[in-house]
Amino acid sequence: MSVRLPYGEGYIEADVPDGATVLTPARTPPLLDAMAAVRAAVGQPLAGAPLERIARGAKHACVVVSDITRPVPNAVILPPIFDALAAGGVPADAVTILIATGLHRASRPDERERILGRAIANAYRVVDHDARDASSQALLLRTARGVDVYLNRAYLEADVRVVTGFVEPHLFAGYSGGGKAVLPGIAGAASIVANHDAQMVGHPRATWCATDGNPIFEEMRDVALKSEPSFTVNVTLDEDKRVTGVFAGEMTAAHDAAIGQAGRQAVQEIPHLFDIVVVTNMGYPADLVLYQAVKGMSLAAQACATGGAILLVAECREGLGAPEYARMLRSETTPAALLGRIERAGAPVHDQWQVQVQAMVQARCDVWLHSSLDAATVAAAHLRHAPDVDGTLARLVEGKRSELGREPSVCVIPYGQLTVPALARA
Repeated sequence: MSVRLPYGEGYIEADVPDGATVLTPARTPPLLDAMAAVRAAVGQPLAGAPLERIARGAKHACVVVSDITRPVPNAVILPPIFDALAAGGVPADAVTILIATGLHRASRPDERERILGRAIANAYRVVDHDARDASSQALLLRTARGVDVYLNRAYLEADVRVVTGFVEPHLFAGYSGGGKAVLPGIAGAASIVANHDAQMVGHPRATWCATDGNPIFEEMRDVALKSEPSFTVNVTLDEDKRVTGVFAGEMTAAHDAAIGQAGRQAVQEIPHLFDIVVVTNMGYPADLVLYQAVKGMSLAAQACATGGAILLVAECREGLGAPEYARMLRSETTPAALLGRIERAGAPVHDQWQVQVQAMVQARCDVWLHSSLDAATVAAAHLRHAPDVDGTLARLVEGKRSELGREPSVCVIPYGQLTVPALARA
């Protein structure tokens, strides 16, 4: 049978075995008028005062938005926020849009238009957070673990702090959105690295859809709340990036409600683990680089049997990712050596967490990658090159059939992290 797999800004029509299990998000109707829903939520939040009332008497507002790697529909979300701020007395020239890059690169001019829309990008002051620029940050607190957390000054010095985001399952933070826009979104480099260190990422509760007892999620939320955000607007999306829910107001209430919706859409029960799993990273912009596409790899591992095979379909048009990530991947000859090095290291380094997650997956499963990367680059990333999808999958099926002496089980996850496999309890 044919299954459409998001790849870059298009699709690949893949021929998969007729008996394959295809996991997709729970069908959820998109909102008929998403901007009207945002406007209503901003005016009547789940908890806390309406944004217009919060803005009264304020001189400056900072609105935090996600960077190019997240498909947040800002053209829908932001106008009602700006209207509420203006109605409360904060005009456009007193608003800073802060792009929460975390440790990602700065946004290019064309990407700012993609993130915000041309009209918004031209009408407001837009700043990319720079995690490595200590002069643009101020100390917020020291955590119980002894970590000094620095945040962007534009955010801390604003009278009104609005945090926005898209809530979906996340490979070690449980879910995106909420406090993740603050830490790592607008935090200093050392603060981010500490939150993502080997012990935190290796914690058994630091995984998909886990919040209670997840040390990464809990630290992110605690830091964000202590930064005193004035208002939160989070949305959930379907597989076509249409808005399925709007959750606004006090951060904990808004984020928890969004997590509930995201979980209902994403978590899909499976009866057993599979011999072969085909997965995407949801296409553009989430599959811009391999660093981001590791999420799809980790997701597939939730459905893959030990010794099984994962075929990751992700364009990776901009290569592996940041130089630090690429250098670390190439610093050892095997994933096992990388994992051992990370676990033995006395101090975490930039991007080690994604290398750690990849190595943890490869400790159980073989991983093939179909992308725009050449075979040598894929091999340097410790992955197996898949020149095509259909041919590679057919060879994997034939190989497993010969190895196992039976027809292998195949699972296809077309929409990456919008679908999280959960093994049924016996």
